[in-house]
Amino acid sequence: MTILVIAEHSNDHLSDATAKTVSAATKIGGDIHVLVAGSGASAVAGQAAKIAGVAKVLHADDDHYAKQLAEPMAELILSLAGDYDVLMAPAGTDGKNYMPRVAAKLDVMQISDIIAVESADTFQRPIYAGNAIATVQSSDAKKVITVRGTAFEAPAMDGSASVETIGAADFPSISEFVKEELTKSDRPELQGAKIVISGGRALASGENFEKYIYPVADKLGAAVGASRAAVDAGYVPNDMQVGQTGKVVAPELYIAVGISGAIQHLAGMKDSKVIVAINKDEEAPIFQVADYGLVADLFEAMPELEKAL
Repeated sequence: MTILVIAEHSNDHLSDATAKTVSAATKIGGDIHVLVAGSGASAVAGQAAKIAGVAKVLHADDDHYAKQLAEPMAELILSLAGDYDVLMAPAGTDGKNYMPRVAAKLDVMQISDIIAVESADTFQRPIYAGNAIATVQSSDAKKVITVRGTAFEAPAMDGSASVETIGAADFPSISEFVKEELTKSDRPELQGAKIVISGGRALASGENFEKYIYPVADKLGAAVGASRAAVDAGYVPNDMQVGQTGKVVAPELYIAVGISGAIQHLAGMKDSKVIVAINKDEEAPIFQVADYGLVADLFEAMPELEKAL
């Protein structure tokens, strides 16, 4: 069995989710190759070659792959698919964009967001906002899989795989990259942070995020997240949303401030190693998953926490 893992990267840095997807691939078994498609991404190909368990890295360098749009990426993956039994990608923004297209064109089902590998054809994935785990088995000859990176440990970076340069595939001119607007921050990136502190609707305004959440985050070196209610209210941008329809995080420490704990939010953070909840409602569902709970008014507790830190 031969497996192709499609790398998630920023053209200069390989994401941790790619290495964790390789971990999932090793549990399936077989030779593992990694596809790095980007523009000026030779450094990323070098990083991928160091992932333990990878036998070969395929490097496709073309401007069309700079932003990993679904159409050119799908065509490239399909041009290589004949040599592989399993196609895998992290279940991030990019993987969720092009992998369904690949599955549709191969006329196979996609197995999405797996959190465990039972065998080469049987996997576990969360359903109902993580309240149940489905065990799914595929009889398709070619399997298309996306992987929830937070469910797997990253392998060692002591490999020495060969890097092979490959040509670009046909480019379907049916979409184009227009622009992107990125939120710049000196804090860690949300999905890769070891500490995350999130605020909810109880903060009541964006100014209160700046006054009560950010100072504590800066002292802890933490990333800042938010509940969907806080995002929908316009307190913070939607790239900070943690939950079923936002980002899934599993840091060493997750601090939920003024978040009630709806199941949609819990689906995005309940795999955190240690969960701390601060909420004045002692019946809030967040306390059911918290390792440490403080029943208190956040507007009093957060300045005290900052002072103590």
